[in-house]
This record gives sequence, structure tokens and C-alpha cells, in this order.
Amino acid sequence: MDSRTVGASGLKVSTVGIGCNNFGGRLDEAASTRVIHAALDHGVTLFDNADAYPLNNHGRAEEILGRALEGRRHEAVVASKFGYDPGTDGSRHCIIRSVEASLKRLRTDHTDLYQFHLPDPDTPLEETLRALDDLIRAGKVRYVGSSQFAPWQIVEAQFVARELGVERFVSTQAQYSLIERDVEKDLLPVCEKYGVGLLPFFPLASGILSGKYAPGKAVPDGTRLSGGSRLAGIFLNDRNLEIAGKLSTVAEELGGELIDLAFAYLLASPAVPSVIAGASTPEQVARNARAAAFELSEDGLAAIRAALS
Repeated sequence: MDSRTVGASGLKVSTVGIGCNNFGGRLDEAASTRVIHAALDHGVTLFDNADAYPLNNHGRAEEILGRALEGRRHEAVVASKFGYDPGTDGSRHCIIRSVEASLKRLRTDHTDLYQFHLPDPDTPLEETLRALDDLIRAGKVRYVGSSQFAPWQIVEAQFVARELGVERFVSTQAQYSLIERDVEKDLLPVCEKYGVGLLPFFPLASGILSGKYAPGKAVPDGTRLSGGSRLAGIFLNDRNLEIAGKLSTVAEELGGELIDLAFAYLLASPAVPSVIAGASTPEQVARNARAAAFELSEDGLAAIRAALS
């Protein structure tokens, strides 16, 4: 598994990361642990967690990851997030309380990347950045990042950090896939300009780009979009299935599969150090790892863009 540096920082991560939002939810602890160990065995180092994961049992995902990494913590880059739940925000009080709770659940003395889950319009950014800087100086956090920040908010955070003389956000998370490419308009150029690593989530559009779904065919049982899933109402539609069909044809012409294009296209951007993808089985982990190794030529990228136009 190749590794890349996150933005203009010293943090190195594998080109594929594991999203932990299903640990303790769709996946029980035993299944989650199998995924975590398979990821390590395939050279995956980045585990993206949050104190709000899973959404129906907050904190459980961190507990599971902490137990699964016992004896192998040195192999992992542990990322977590704060500030998602009502009653939590970007204030110093909430940040300190959140990081202490996360470290306890993760059974570690530090997180490698601590991310602001959602922007907080009610707390001055100066307070948030000073608190995070203090955590870095205390050794409880190595680097800090943001999530779901608008381009102007990323720029503002860079300037505020510079003015205060504190550590800045080295990364941001956003939804980015061959289905959802809005970040290419403004966010991606901003990340490139300011040395911020973009960590895409939903890179497979919740499975649409995995090749499991096709127009006119029943949704396979046991998949993320089966059983009246909330995500099915967001991703499972004619437009997305049509795009996936066109890209499948391109993938065949390039000697790969749809999932290979989904990862390789995102990793073609120099601002993307790693692609965060969920996995429910060790086999999915292995497939994602192979996809990250798929190389796209300039002609291949041009063929993809032509199919999307």
C-alpha cells in the first residue's frame, strides 16, 4: 500500500483509509475487528473515527477500534472527530472534554489527526484553534483538521491560525466521488493552494460505484442500500445509476472495474492523500486496496471526463 503526506504536514497515511462509522452499528464488534485487522494486514494505516460513531450508539466505534488496535497501535494512524452532536461545539470546554473521552475510548494517549466535525457558527474560530493548539503542545494530538468546511471557511482558518501563530488545519473532509464532484469547482483548488489535504468520504457514493447496482435490477440483500436504507433515498436514483453504467464501460476499456476508477480518479489529485472508504468484510478491504493501486493515464482520465460530460 502506497502512502502519502497529508497536505503540507509531516503526517503520512495510506492511500486508502478505513471509515469507522459502521463499527458497532451495521457491524458488531467481532466483524469490525476482522475488518480492522485485515486493513492493517493490507498496509492500510488510516482509521477515520469520530466520537459520534456510530450514529445510533455514539462512542462505540472508538471503543471497538481501541480494543482492536491493542498491540498494533504503532501500525495505525488514528483519526477522530469532535463537535457533531447537539451540545458539543468548537468551544475550549467542549474540545477538552471531547478529546479526553475519545482518548479513553481509543485506549491511547494521543490521536494522530483530530478533526472539527462540523463548523460552529457560534464559537469564535480563534477559541477553537487556540484550544487545538494547546492539545498539540500537550502531546494529546499530533495534527488537526476540519470536516465539511466551505472553501471560504478553510481559507479563513488558515489566515486566523497564521495571525495567532498557532497550528493550522492540515486536512479537511468532504464528500467526493465520480458521482459527486462539486468539490472540483472551488474546494479542491483551495486545498491545493493552501496545502490542505482533502480526505474524500463516500468515495463509492454509498456503493453505487462498487458495481453492485444496475438499472432495473433489484437491490442485493445485505448491501448498504437495501432494506429501505436512508442512504438509498440519497444515492439510489436513475441519474447515478446511469453515470455508473457509463463509467463501467470506460473501466472495461481501461482494463479495470468500476471500483478501480472510483479510487484511482480521486487519487489522481495531488491534494488527495487518502480515500476514506467503509468496509464490512476483509474481502472488501482487500478489494479497496487493489483499487488504490490501479493507475490511470492521462488518456484514461480524459476518457472518464468525457463519460461524465
